[in-house]
Amino acid sequence: MNLLYAALCTLIVNLPFGYWRGGVKKFSRNWFLAVHLPIPLIIAFRYLFHLGFALYTYPVMVGSFFLGQWLGAFYRKKKSAKLNPQ
Repeated sequence: MNLLYAALCTLIVNLPFGYWRGGVKKFSRNWFLAVHLPIPLIIAFRYLFHLGFALYTYPVMVGSFFLGQWLGAFYRKKKSAKLNPQ
């Protein structure tokens, strides 16, 4: 159950970072920061939820990290398309 809570927190934390990442040039300094700044928080979640660094936790945590990033960027893209119809 702790893994599920940690994954959910990871997903939620990554939503604004994914939103930010979706609005900057790929591989720029800001893009790099948007991808890497949440990592210390994810490590803190691992300790907070007593997960440690067991191998079985990596697919779930990495998946929730990238899903949060993707959903944030997806929301930005949809919002931008709605505001600027072509």
